[in-house]
Amino acid sequence: MTLSEYFQQAQGVGVLATTDAAGQVNQAIYAKPYFLDPADDGTCCFIMAERLSHENVWRNPSASYLFIEDGGEFLGKRLSLRVVAEETDPEKIQAVHRGLSPPISQQESKYLVFFHVEGVRPLLGSR
Repeated sequence: MTLSEYFQQAQGVGVLATTDAAGQVNQAIYAKPYFLDPADDGTCCFIMAERLSHENVWRNPSASYLFIEDGGEFLGKRLSLRVVAEETDPEKIQAVHRGLSPPISQQESKYLVFFHVEGVRPLLGSR
């Protein structure tokens, strides 16, 4: 199963962790990552507002995304990420909005930030 398929099917909650240039950590609840090309597990994106997480990824491009599946069995994924690009075209952001379930607020959606997926691990364990 590809990451794209996994995140389309899985239900749960995700947390994006970022740090600023000084190493100060921030965590924020985030929607599941979106894969523009379902066959490419190497690049995902998140719609980001003009808040601390977005500010941090441009000061330190490394981030981590933790996804916990619903059901209480401690299943999920941990993604190691690195920022590779950003898009501000409202039409492209809107196209991703339509692909998200549930949709997120369009008022604050300013940036489509692309990440290279550098590693994938299960929620528990090191494999």
